[in-house]
Amino acid sequence: MTASACRNLVLATLGCAVTFWAWSLIFPLGNAFKAGLHLTNVQVSVLVAVPLVAGSLGRVPVGALTDRYGARVMFPLVSALTIVPVLLLIPVKTSYGALLAVGCFLGLGGTAFAIGIPLVNAWFPPAGRGLALGVFGMGTGGVALSGYLTPRIHAFDENLPYLVVAIGLAAFAVLAALLITDHPDRPVPQDSLAGRLGRAGRQRVTWELAALYAIGLGGIVALGVYLPTYLRTWYHLGAGDAGTKAAGFVLVAVVCRPIGGWCADRVHPAVVTAWALGAAALPAVLQAFDPALSPVGAIDFLVMAAGLGAAGGSVFALLSRVTPQDRVGSVTGIVGAVGGLGGFVPPLVLGAVHRGKGSYAIGFLLLSDLALAGCVYAFCRLRTAGAERARKT
Repeated sequence: MTASACRNLVLATLGCAVTFWAWSLIFPLGNAFKAGLHLTNVQVSVLVAVPLVAGSLGRVPVGALTDRYGARVMFPLVSALTIVPVLLLIPVKTSYGALLAVGCFLGLGGTAFAIGIPLVNAWFPPAGRGLALGVFGMGTGGVALSGYLTPRIHAFDENLPYLVVAIGLAAFAVLAALLITDHPDRPVPQDSLAGRLGRAGRQRVTWELAALYAIGLGGIVALGVYLPTYLRTWYHLGAGDAGTKAAGFVLVAVVCRPIGGWCADRVHPAVVTAWALGAAALPAVLQAFDPALSPVGAIDFLVMAAGLGAAGGSVFALLSRVTPQDRVGSVTGIVGAVGGLGGFVPPLVLGAVHRGKGSYAIGFLLLSDLALAGCVYAFCRLRTAGAERARKT
């Protein structure tokens, strides 16, 4: 591990955290927008979902552009451009339509994930790549950071969160422009953007990885977003207590990403993914029986977070094993997009199930079924993936 590799890993992780904070600025302030604009629950859900969907889809072209132009160009560019929608939230916060439009552009912050993966992948050798990618994945904790800090800063001044995040983005853009370096041996593809995306999309393993990541990251995002509502509705916790526990869930998942990556450096990543998803499936079944929150429910959610987080780390270790370096950005874009969208559907399902049945049991059983399906598929289908490339490396 060289000094350059460590520097780029630290900067990529920091950049992911800052841009993800910007990406998720609207969600923690949903109640404030609801009260100020007299919105319905559906309108608030749409407002929160727009940046999530835009950011997830935006990873596809941004990943392909990173393959072509490198992280040295793309990281400061994306960080600087994200400042614009962040600051625009100040004048448009009194208009629902304008907030939706700005929220769409705010999704740009969520695309940074597709920049960091190919950067880190290029700087680290295969034997240490899983851990390095897992450490970078901790930058997604910017969502939890936003959930914890944004409402507290907003309590002092309603415009202050946007100003703080804009300053953070500007500072990182300068650091990235000065200090991030692409690996000197990085292959630069010469074909078109459409050609690179088409080539990545035609690989079966791209969609297999995307499905596994949708279960892992989708489960984390879904529970991180919906857990406060679930805890308030089912266990009658206060808003502050529920929010703190949800942030703890995301924190455990984030910390377990490098653990999953580290394990994937020593055991085949597909095996690690299978065990991690299997570990998440069991507590999901137990939670369907509505145990007491303390201690059984709390343990259930912590084990789910650990399993889903570790799976997120091991999936990208598997991606680096099966994907040539000049396609990592393109494949990461597709996998990251599907993973981000994977967090969009479960909260809607949980809400619909609760309204229809008066219980969340079916929702948790569905999560368990998906995790078990991913566990079996990873173990049976993907254990030999990347064997030929690994021998050549």
